[in-house]
Amino acid sequence: MKRNLMLVVAWASGFIALSYEILWYRVFAFASRGRPSAFGLLLAFYLVGVAVGAAVTKPLCKDLEGDRRNAMLRIIAIFAGCASVASYFVIPLTARLATTDVHLPGRPAWEMGFLLVMIAAGSMGAVLPLVAHFGIDADDRAGLQLGYVYLANIIGSTLGSLLTGFVLMEIASTRAISTGLACAGLGMSLMLVVISGSRGKTLGSWALAIGAAVAFVAVSGGFAFRQIYERLLMKGSFTSDSTFVDVLENRHGVIVVDKNLEVYGGGAYDGAFNVSLVDDRNRIERAFAVEVLHPHPKQMLMIGLASGSWAQALASFPGLEHLTIVEIDPGYLDLIPKHPEVASILTNPKVTIVIDDGRRWLLRHPDAKFDVIVMNTTWHWRAHVTNLLSRDFLEIARAHLLPGGLHYFNTTSSDAVQRTAVLEFPYAMRFENFMAVSDSPITFDRNAWRDELANATVEGQRVLDPSREEDRKVLDGIASIVDASPEQWASMESREAILARTEGAREVTDDNMACEWDQVPPANE
Repeated sequence: MKRNLMLVVAWASGFIALSYEILWYRVFAFASRGRPSAFGLLLAFYLVGVAVGAAVTKPLCKDLEGDRRNAMLRIIAIFAGCASVASYFVIPLTARLATTDVHLPGRPAWEMGFLLVMIAAGSMGAVLPLVAHFGIDADDRAGLQLGYVYLANIIGSTLGSLLTGFVLMEIASTRAISTGLACAGLGMSLMLVVISGSRGKTLGSWALAIGAAVAFVAVSGGFAFRQIYERLLMKGSFTSDSTFVDVLENRHGVIVVDKNLEVYGGGAYDGAFNVSLVDDRNRIERAFAVEVLHPHPKQMLMIGLASGSWAQALASFPGLEHLTIVEIDPGYLDLIPKHPEVASILTNPKVTIVIDDGRRWLLRHPDAKFDVIVMNTTWHWRAHVTNLLSRDFLEIARAHLLPGGLHYFNTTSSDAVQRTAVLEFPYAMRFENFMAVSDSPITFDRNAWRDELANATVEGQRVLDPSREEDRKVLDGIASIVDASPEQWASMESREAILARTEGAREVTDDNMACEWDQVPPANE
């Protein structure tokens, strides 16, 4: 009985702890807009909390004689209950901290949430050594019994990661999973109290306290978790009217859409539902430049679907035979049908959408060749973006280009990314913050650019009508981009000019991840 109880508690505590850690990472990654430091900071504070919690239990680990063994179960119940409640409130309290002025020197307010993680992890960290002290006798089998405890905890931790990360996060919200885990932890506390032999009024008091905690967790969820993603994204600019029109959670992350129909994936701007050049909120003119950079492409690959706006523009090119789109998060496929300007991209016969990692898909399809590969790549400082911006990836992309093929991608104005592109390809030019690279000469005809804008259509409808004064002004403004001085951000720039301007910037490789770590924006933004 004693050993079985010890193993069950060790298993359950591992399951709950790792499940919470996955949820916490989702929230901290969202708050940081996907910065690579988010996981490292979370893990550091989590481990410090576990260590402190374990150290605190040392005075409690005394000889278990008489009723002290039952008292030890009640102590474990207290730590398990506290850990459950503290872990539950890490997310909503972090969201509220994000909108306050409370912060560590030089750090954003939401990072105070890491201290909450440390407190919750400390309560969790106290459970395992207390369980081991309760269930392991000081005899020649102590080592074996300790191995069983760790094995049970490891199995629970593994299952927590797998079940929560791959199943629960696909079918349930952050709030629902947090509530379930908190109630499970409190249920374990009550089980320990019952097994400890508490009876009568003592048991009733414990049951009342734990029941009140369960009720509080269940009832407070609606308030505690309300607008958590609005708070985490908008931070200091958050108001009670800041409400997203869509929030989609799945195991791949969190996608939100604000009132301006701007899309944020994992907390970072990811585009907007818009194919209009008149009300151009997503600089979609950069998509129409593709046909000037590579006239009449027939086979195109687009890595990243997001709102589908770029895909809608590209799919409308005359002469295009097929557009393959590789998107890692299927959540966008649930959002796109809600927006008429892009909904038809899902049923366009010229379009094939594949749910996969872009780099993995290219490696698995070595024979796939394209006239143009397009990537409206996410911010260069986000975690894992090196996979799409490094010299190593450019070599992979090059292998999938047809003769005269073009690779066109967003550098988000990173000097390191732009330098990497021009060092890898003999022909290159910058168009606004995009790089166009190729093994063949690249030309950009200014007259063709204006004609392309004037005649561009999406789903058969003209994007601009030159007969309208407002549209003519828009046409003139966008067409003039190519005449801007090289020093301006919104301009064109030659390969030689880029090489000179970016001298000193590190080339991005899979190993150095220079764009992720060298150019992270200020933490207090």
